[in-house]
Amino acid sequence: MRTALIAAALCAFAPMTATAGPIDSACLKSNRSTSPIICDCIQRVANMTLTSSDQQLAAKLLRDPEKVQDIAYSNRASHREFWVRYTNFGAAAEQVCAN
Repeated sequence: MRTALIAAALCAFAPMTATAGPIDSACLKSNRSTSPIICDCIQRVANMTLTSSDQQLAAKLLRDPEKVQDIAYSNRASHREFWVRYTNFGAAAEQVCAN
């Protein structure tokens, strides 16, 4: 439900302008052939759903996908809390940016 609200807000209010940020940069540098438009969209979703420190960690995960498992299965409370926010961000980005 929260993801749908975020998606609706992004579609209604987010301007379609360049929003360079850590996730956008990591997305563009990733091995995946992702368009700049998609990377910009993902960054806009991150700006609405993640703190700046969350964005820094998420960008690290994009640059080094092997770290994903370390964070996802970590026993640290901060990692577990981040993982919830990160998966919510991912769901929102998929919903908004896949169109």
